[in-house]
Amino acid sequence: MHPATPLGRAQWHQKSLVTAAGLRLDCCVIHPTAIVSPSATLAPSVRVGPYCIIGPEVVLGEDCVLHSHVVIEGNASIGRANEFFPFTLIGGKTQDLKHLGEPTFLEIGDHNVFREHCTVHRGTTAEAPTRIGSHNYFLCNAHVAHDCQLGNHLILSNNATLGGHVTVDDYAILSGFAGVHQFCRIGRHAIIGGCTKIHQDVPPFMIADGNPALTRGLNLIGLQRRGFAEDDIRALKSAYKKLFLKKDGNLALALSSLKATHTAANPQVADLIQFIESSQRGVTR
Repeated sequence: MHPATPLGRAQWHQKSLVTAAGLRLDCCVIHPTAIVSPSATLAPSVRVGPYCIIGPEVVLGEDCVLHSHVVIEGNASIGRANEFFPFTLIGGKTQDLKHLGEPTFLEIGDHNVFREHCTVHRGTTAEAPTRIGSHNYFLCNAHVAHDCQLGNHLILSNNATLGGHVTVDDYAILSGFAGVHQFCRIGRHAIIGGCTKIHQDVPPFMIADGNPALTRGLNLIGLQRRGFAEDDIRALKSAYKKLFLKKDGNLALALSSLKATHTAANPQVADLIQFIESSQRGVTR
């Protein structure tokens, strides 16, 4: 990686055609209207479109593409093959009022897509960066607040919003306009319905929907699409019935009853039990 120099308009056009042909370039492709700090570090294959701004301390890995009007700032370390659409803001300053002005950080993995107007903020302290994994898809206006910890293969649909310190585990899906309260956790393979208000943890493998959110059922279609074994799905169905069908039942008693059955030996059910028992905010039921 090395600092990059903007190209002239004719060079931009020529280099863009070469990139479109799938050929490796010896230097970055930077539109002449883009502003790139000389302190930024860009891999040779990065493409920076019109009117983008890249601040100092930004690191962009191989094959990243910034289409136009993208702003990346702060101490943001970004992996390879990430794609940023117009008017995204990546690495913005935390909105947490506890921030004292010290340098804070953002870490992003590989092969993520950030559609128009997405915002991702850095952490609040130097010790705790905001982290985003790999192969995630952030649709228009999605927001990832300070100190969030996101896994892999996630989808945040249009206007989905994560408060500060939210954790989202692998393969979770947040539908449009879903809002997640700070410090909540979304379990793996969970799906959140549109316009849902999340104020407690959402157990893995479940569907949460409503305002406030309730656990509506097992994410059956999602689990089938991800190739879960029928034995695992049957075990999770049984666990769902014991834990969530009776909304006014005692969850601790329901967990004890479930743990006394052979179903609890299933690895997916064991993960569900561990998630619930470790929850700090309680879980949606």
